[in-house]
Amino acid sequence: MERTELRPIELPAPAEDRACSFHEALARRRTIREIAARPLTLAQLSNLLWAGCGVNRKVGPFGAPGRTAASASNSQEIDLYVALESGVYLYEALRHRLAPVAAGDLRALAMNRRQGLGSRAPVQLIYVVDLHRLTHTAGFEEPGLHDVEIQKSYYFVDTGIIAGNVYLFAAAHGLASWFHNCEKEMLAQSLALRSDQRVLFAQSVGWPADTESGR
Repeated sequence: MERTELRPIELPAPAEDRACSFHEALARRRTIREIAARPLTLAQLSNLLWAGCGVNRKVGPFGAPGRTAASASNSQEIDLYVALESGVYLYEALRHRLAPVAAGDLRALAMNRRQGLGSRAPVQLIYVVDLHRLTHTAGFEEPGLHDVEIQKSYYFVDTGIIAGNVYLFAAAHGLASWFHNCEKEMLAQSLALRSDQRVLFAQSVGWPADTESGR
């Protein structure tokens, strides 16, 4: 089947939505693996991505824009790739839009198929670290940023911070979320990543399977 050309997706501005209290969101936070195929609206996707690692202030640490998720020396080294039915996009936080990366439905690669895991989730978030940003940060040039093992501690923690934001957003809005492993090598090839980029994990997001019929 011929793949159609992808175009950038301009996301609507993130809108304030006081779905529930912070305490209630924490109380609801959980992993839900049974996710319906029902798609999210563009507004929901916009708010989800902004909550994960969007820009929440023009000037943050070291003069760089501030994000909703902290990172080592504000290097912002974790990129969110968004796998939808139409293709995979890169979330450009500064412009708050989705830039096309690869056409075609690659969501299955965001699962760990060798363990027999599958998902019908409409959105698969793919976490990719850009090591160049760690070693060329605008922040503190500490030696650990150039040490391979210490780098891991930074980018794994920074990934977890974003994933935690996504979990809380999902909990507050009645969505399901599941943080998991993925087909790293196949995704890296499909996304044409550079040698200093690494696929780390993925996160399924959508409506719980028991809402399949809609509301």
